[in-house]
Amino acid sequence: MMELQVEEGGSMRSAVPVLLVEDDKVDVMTVQRAFKKNKITNPLFVVSNGEEALEYLRRTGPYSDPANAPRPGIILLDLNMPVMNGLELLKILKADEDLKRIPVIALTTSREEEDRIESFNLSVAGYIIKPVEFDKFVEAVRLIDLYWTLSELSPEVEDA
Repeated sequence: MMELQVEEGGSMRSAVPVLLVEDDKVDVMTVQRAFKKNKITNPLFVVSNGEEALEYLRRTGPYSDPANAPRPGIILLDLNMPVMNGLELLKILKADEDLKRIPVIALTTSREEEDRIESFNLSVAGYIIKPVEFDKFVEAVRLIDLYWTLSELSPEVEDA
């Protein structure tokens, strides 16, 4: 797990953590760079698969200290991962009374129609295909930031 804090204000609620579930180190660095470029100051926590995300969210294993695993206000989720993929994780999250209200945005390379349909059936807040060009990726992250800034947060996040 890594944490990135970016300097200078962006528009997202900057104290609320973001959990990135992504196994590709290049994509992790691209998200980090896009946060910096958009001046998003939220702490970004990174786990590499669905199983690790569950440990983080349930504060078990290496994430048992709440200081190292603050409750995220949003989850950015890759669908194609080893161990436990994004759709498997979504099914577990949406069936969990404690976790089901955390907004999840699928940020994926999958253009499969069935992945998109299944993601929306599992109540994702959005489905974004990762752009290849960095400038378009920065714009996608900016739009996530804008959407999230304008959206109401779950009461659990506001109270955290």
